[in-house]
Amino acid sequence: MNVPLKFSGKEKKRVKTESKVRKKSFLRKVKDSRVLLLMCLPAVIFFLIFSYFPLPGIWIAFTNYNFRDGIFGSPFVGFKNFEFLIKSGQLWDLTRNTVLYNFAFIVLGNILQISLAVMMNEIRLRWFKKVSQTIMFLPYFISAVLIGAIAFNILNYDTGAINTFLRGLGSEPVSFYSNANYWPFIIVLAQLWQSSGYGSVVYFASIMGIDSSMIEAAEVDGANSWQRIRHIILPSLKPTFVILFLFSLGGIMKGNFGLFWNLVGNNAQIFSTTDIIETSVYRMMMSQNNFATSSAVGLYQSVFGFILVMASNWLVKKINPDYALF
Repeated sequence: MNVPLKFSGKEKKRVKTESKVRKKSFLRKVKDSRVLLLMCLPAVIFFLIFSYFPLPGIWIAFTNYNFRDGIFGSPFVGFKNFEFLIKSGQLWDLTRNTVLYNFAFIVLGNILQISLAVMMNEIRLRWFKKVSQTIMFLPYFISAVLIGAIAFNILNYDTGAINTFLRGLGSEPVSFYSNANYWPFIIVLAQLWQSSGYGSVVYFASIMGIDSSMIEAAEVDGANSWQRIRHIILPSLKPTFVILFLFSLGGIMKGNFGLFWNLVGNNAQIFSTTDIIETSVYRMMMSQNNFATSSAVGLYQSVFGFILVMASNWLVKKINPDYALF
């Protein structure tokens, strides 16, 4: 039996005083941090508008959606839209391609970004470092449409640069656009070329934040460049790598639609190794106007990514809590 607690007059007064102090301290913190909170406001508004307000649209995945009845008026069909994807046999192939491509982008991309950041740090000529950084940044600002055009001019069977060179050597030209085996390497190479220079900025900033006294002490002790990189710089980049890796896992089911579509397009001959969830959903929308199935795929992507991030963060927290996201 629970006995209600009884407070004396002094204790009630003390509780009220403590409550007021906590309230004032919170308001004081808000007032003291008002500049930082205002700086965060655009990001909060962005995520509210584009991430949280559209959440009721998830309901489309469980309905036979039509424009006349709207989102909540369309007939409820349960998991029928998901059953269609599973029975059609597309879901496994699309998931496999999307996950494998993104895993290659994440692993190879981070390795290349770390390598570029370390090499940039070792450059002593300031003007050469600035020129190199500018050149590495340029591919990131090139549109996917232009990347597709560049790839076509290099890989085209009739007039492509590679086949023109092969013909000049007396060799047989290669039909890239009819052989699916070439495209995993082509797509990964295009992604790394476009994003690695820009992605190396975070690692380069982390290197700049390393205590210079450690590097100077290592130099005094006779450590060469490779030893400084191996024993000081790379261990210092480990927390940054783990955090970026966990963030990237959240989007492992989100393919780079612009890159894939402009490189591959509607070429069904190479879909076996190039078709990802985004491109399949886009064709589904354009040909069938099937919003419900497309929404089901989007929900599947989000749930898969959420579970993966939570599981990875739990694992990292077990190994080293300092590297976990939360």
